[in-house]
Amino acid sequence: MYYGTVNTTLLFTLNIIYGVTMALKLEGYDGSGTFSHGIHPPERKTISKAAPIQALPTPKQVMLSLHQNIGGPSESVVKPRQQVVWGELVAKNTGFVSTALHASIPGIVQRPMRMTLSNGRHMDMIPIQLEGDIPSGQALWKEMFGGNWPTTDLDAYAPADISRAISAAGIVGMGGAAFPTHVKIMPNDQKPVHTLLVNGCECEPYLTSDYRLMCEAPEPIITGALLTARCVGAEQIVIGVEDNKVDAAEVLKRAAFGTPVKVVLLKTKYPQGSEKHLVQAVLNKQVPLGGLPADVGALVSNVGTMTAVARAVIYGKPMTHRVISVTGGGIVRPANVLAPVGVSFGELVDFCGGLKSDAARLIAGGPMMGFAFSNLDTPVTKGTSGLTVLTRDEVRAGEETACVRCGKCVDACPMRLVPTKMAMAARHNDVELARRYFITACFECGSCAYACPARIPLVQLIRTGKAQVAAADRK
Repeated sequence: MYYGTVNTTLLFTLNIIYGVTMALKLEGYDGSGTFSHGIHPPERKTISKAAPIQALPTPKQVMLSLHQNIGGPSESVVKPRQQVVWGELVAKNTGFVSTALHASIPGIVQRPMRMTLSNGRHMDMIPIQLEGDIPSGQALWKEMFGGNWPTTDLDAYAPADISRAISAAGIVGMGGAAFPTHVKIMPNDQKPVHTLLVNGCECEPYLTSDYRLMCEAPEPIITGALLTARCVGAEQIVIGVEDNKVDAAEVLKRAAFGTPVKVVLLKTKYPQGSEKHLVQAVLNKQVPLGGLPADVGALVSNVGTMTAVARAVIYGKPMTHRVISVTGGGIVRPANVLAPVGVSFGELVDFCGGLKSDAARLIAGGPMMGFAFSNLDTPVTKGTSGLTVLTRDEVRAGEETACVRCGKCVDACPMRLVPTKMAMAARHNDVELARRYFITACFECGSCAYACPARIPLVQLIRTGKAQVAAADRK
């Protein structure tokens, strides 16, 4: 089997030609439901879309990385041979952008070790060997998403208490970025939030974990949105769903009936789920280059994150599990799996029947923004939204050729950057040129690499350029 670095230009053949972008405005909002630039890769969501969420059998061991989020690592508060229960704190946050970490299974703490994550970073781990009881199967599903999810009388929860519960639960953004949620919701008198935008777009090809959550667990999504809006003082709550998920939008609308939560359909387009483009599509506001949605009075959070917020605030439970899509042409039985943080990708593969004979590439996440890796012992983290297994046919071989200055990468870039200039700056370690072309504003969506006829590994080069800039800043 061959594994290598993801090159999004090799992943798809564009087999759908889309028409003119939607021009009608969203009813009740200023946005048009779409944004300029972007691309339309084949969705390939039918592979796992119809698979209901299943709970993974409790693994015999988990490996909890001390780095579960964008920002600093956590600090272990447990010792080898210590017994922990499910949900017990095992690591505390150590800085402003850091999160708490909890045991995702009950058991005995093993000696700490280091492993390589799917993104290539070498991190310290807390291994936990299973010992004790934890709900499984349907009982685990009910524990995570069942029960009562109130939508009224939430004024009993003070904003400060909501914030503390979110922080104590170690919640991060579950759309892939893994930004600590308690930091995102921190009040800022200089930048008041008037709109909470809940991201139900799931624009990344193949992945369907958010879709299944919206279909199967809409109630905690609505409760989490109401609590988050109360915490930040948002006057309106909007859930944005791409129009290839009309059924999920209808389920959410029924769950939101009688609440101030609104559900809007947006144009299916990549990367519609990006924070800045979701703001543009719904509110017709441009987030400043290098800025955040809060700069235009908005806060964006993922539907999965909303379920974690509801569970933390209503029931006092930390984030220990998440739903992961196991999909692609190279997996025997594609599925959407409720799995504990720290389980190995190999156990997900085994649960889904194993790899097909023509499996050629493993990707943590989706093919546009995910990371290719080779070791199935690699553990799942809080930010793991999927495991995509591509076949040889899905990974088309091709050699990089010279840039022909066609401008297709510029046309595709939703941030209106010049990807080739940033990539060439990285190749020549030209930090000042990289800064001049705003390399840090790129969020590595992969649209440029997908559109590039020369198959230049633009995303990989831009990631290298960002590292060069960061190294220069540390000097």
